[in-house]
Amino acid sequence: MAPKNQSVVTMFILQSFMDDPWIQDALFCFFFILFMVAIVGNGLIITVIHRSPSLHTPMYFFLVNLALMDVICTVTVLPKVLQSLVTENTISYGGCLLQMFIFTWVLSSELLLFSAMAYDRYLAICQPLHYGTLMSNSVCVALATFVWFTGALNALVLTCLVLPLSFCGPNLIKHFFCEIPSVLVLSCSPTFINNIMTVIADMFLSGLNFLLTMTSYGFIIASILRIRSAEGKKRAFSTCSAHLIVVTLYYSTVLYTYVRPALGTAGVLDKAITALYTTVTPTLNPLIYTLRNKEFKTSFKKLQFRH
Repeated sequence: MAPKNQSVVTMFILQSFMDDPWIQDALFCFFFILFMVAIVGNGLIITVIHRSPSLHTPMYFFLVNLALMDVICTVTVLPKVLQSLVTENTISYGGCLLQMFIFTWVLSSELLLFSAMAYDRYLAICQPLHYGTLMSNSVCVALATFVWFTGALNALVLTCLVLPLSFCGPNLIKHFFCEIPSVLVLSCSPTFINNIMTVIADMFLSGLNFLLTMTSYGFIIASILRIRSAEGKKRAFSTCSAHLIVVTLYYSTVLYTYVRPALGTAGVLDKAITALYTTVTPTLNPLIYTLRNKEFKTSFKKLQFRH
């Protein structure tokens, strides 16, 4: 049996960024470039790491997972963003739920993955003698499985809570994609449970993971400061600086979006902030990790010479 709300609202309209044609054209070019860079960059990371035995280590294993999540996020969000800049952007009820589920899955999984990556760097720097045992292949696979499964479970719960809601109109989502807070404000059913569960999920995924990540880096920085040689400090910091930059960029935008007082309507600033972690961050991740990483650049050059 079809959900009741589908008999009332079967289509949603996604709001564009701006109404000015010139700005829309400029944004289309900007987001199209971001789309291509994100797909090519993250695809390159996955390919190089997969084909380079020297990079088959826990740090690069988690980096492949991050790159895969960035590709999924980009493919889920950006095509509809590009469409909204050239024509009226509509999305079906089912398509909206699917986009909501996939995006929430990837967002949740990335927050958990950052904690796993921070834990990996903590063991590598603070427990180097036991690193091979504590971060074995089986542990890495178990952590990755937990990350993907927990993210999917969170997305499934939050998306299923939307199914019983009725949508009587209007059907204009004041955002450029189907995100849970912006969809909930359109419901003519009570959304108290949805809002409570969203806040609980945010506290666990954003708040707790941020605390775990920062705690790991607190121990890492303290350990680095105890290293006597300047070269040793530089080498130790270089192994985690890229991840720290990515985490800072990601959390600063996600925390703003999901822990703001008012849920739902997204103004221009909210859209800009959301665009950072849905489109800009997946594009910057490959650049940040590869430009500062000698091992990756060496492996990439070796693959080029093979061809």
